[in-house]
Amino acid sequence: MLGAAGGLLIAAAAAGGTRAAAAGGAAATRTTAATAGAARASRLHHPPATTLVHADMHNHTVMSDGDGDPELAFASMRDAGLDVAALTDHSTLFSVEGLSSAEWSRTGALADAADDPGHYTAIRGFEWSHPLLGHANVWFTEDWVDLLGAGSMGGFFDWLGSRSAVASFNHPGRELLRFDDFAHEAAAQEQMVGLEMFNRTDDYLFEGWSDGRPSPLVACLNAGWRTGLTGVTDEHGTDWGFPEGKGRSGLWVTENTRAGVFEAMRARRFFATRLSGLRLDATAGGVRMGGTLPVAAGDITFVVDLDRGPDWAGKPLNIQVLRPGSDAPAVVDVIETQSGRLTEFTVPLTADDGTWVVLRVSDPAQANGTPGPDGHPCNDWGVAYTSPWWLTA
Repeated sequence: MLGAAGGLLIAAAAAGGTRAAAAGGAAATRTTAATAGAARASRLHHPPATTLVHADMHNHTVMSDGDGDPELAFASMRDAGLDVAALTDHSTLFSVEGLSSAEWSRTGALADAADDPGHYTAIRGFEWSHPLLGHANVWFTEDWVDLLGAGSMGGFFDWLGSRSAVASFNHPGRELLRFDDFAHEAAAQEQMVGLEMFNRTDDYLFEGWSDGRPSPLVACLNAGWRTGLTGVTDEHGTDWGFPEGKGRSGLWVTENTRAGVFEAMRARRFFATRLSGLRLDATAGGVRMGGTLPVAAGDITFVVDLDRGPDWAGKPLNIQVLRPGSDAPAVVDVIETQSGRLTEFTVPLTADDGTWVVLRVSDPAQANGTPGPDGHPCNDWGVAYTSPWWLTA
């Protein structure tokens, strides 16, 4: 339940910049631009026929604690080369540094004006923001809720469950209570589709490890959630879509429309990265990322299509096979590969060791800025994460 209202108001005000700053100002000077990157067609052939779209589903404006004029945001993200973009300003308590009803309506109008079905998908969302429990993005709903209407994880899940929306756990582990330690709510299983692994420039695999807390990835998936993995910029300035090195997602869509994006998110058919232009597709036992493997144990063959275009041709990379551990993910295999290569390998898996498996792509030449246990293979620099696969008997 909520603590004292005063404490929440102070926390909300401290969470970001002043909402009065820079309203109506021009976007900041663009210092970087997206690489042209890889082609959008997968080299893996499986139904349904899909195309890669580059997406950023978590952005802020002066309507909450960001600095930028919301009138400029969707155009900025399209100019930056994104195919799918969302505005997700905070909902807080009594709209302090957060959305009002009028601003929610305005977000919808801006998204509708920017939406260009088949070419560019603009989406309205919001970020449910509790200073202790954590933050969660919600998309594809006609209304929104703040802490007065949903002041606990149970209240939030109850609200979500009565709507045909999808949602994600944001910057997991940053807030103290970590979504009530990711306590599982079966009724919200299908709608909680995302877990942010890259937020801004940070890899959240070992968030909180230095303070003695487990990996958010392990805590979330071991609790029973079936979330895909995403990357977002969580932009609070005026440079929407442009900074290189901030999180973003790749979605495999049947069409670049709101309906197509919604379907891909429900299917967990997406990956997390913090690099523009990256293409990542993968199957395990012939099943695409985000799917279920109908086996309890066996040798599982993975096929990975990984490319970032000519600039990365031949770049050495690792593919790490992540499995459940008690506090940190177990890495059961590391496969050396290169950008531009189709990589196939086989790994023995058993549901007795846990029901999920994730592939992490890394650059062994760079260090993870937020490392985990000494000597852990994932203490190198994360490039991308597939969404998980789940093993069933």
